[in-house]
Amino acid sequence: MLYCVEMDVAIPHGLDPDHVARLKADEKARAQDLQRQGKWLHLWRVAGRYANISVFDVESHDELHDILSGLPLFPFMTMRVTPLARHPSAIG
Repeated sequence: MLYCVEMDVAIPHGLDPDHVARLKADEKARAQDLQRQGKWLHLWRVAGRYANISVFDVESHDELHDILSGLPLFPFMTMRVTPLARHPSAIG
């Protein structure tokens, strides 16, 4: 199952900078691990915002929920999830 996930991150001001740095490092490591597993197919930065647009390939809604809620920055994210289906005019 393919999903487009738009993620906006809003880390509160005043959060300990060392804690934020650890969260960001953990987030990067987790994202790269999921990419290597073939679960996180695309990861695109949204220019001018602390946000990304991503495409996930997972077995179920529950698996996607588990992946997203397990991200280190999840408590600071607003997400919009869109299930994707193949377009009949797509080539390939």
